Amino acid sequence: MNEFEKDVQTKRNDFIDSAIGFVVVFGFFATIFIIAQVIDLLT
Repeated sequence: MNEFEKDVQTKRNDFIDSAIGFVVVFGFFATIFIIAQVIDLLT
């Protein structure tokens, strides 16, 4: 084992961070898509 495996900064589950990142990115693209659909509907 190297020194980084012995002294980890956080012991939190990586799945939680990955899920939050996925939701944020998905929400961002969904928002852009919804805005584009509204603009397309109005023009």
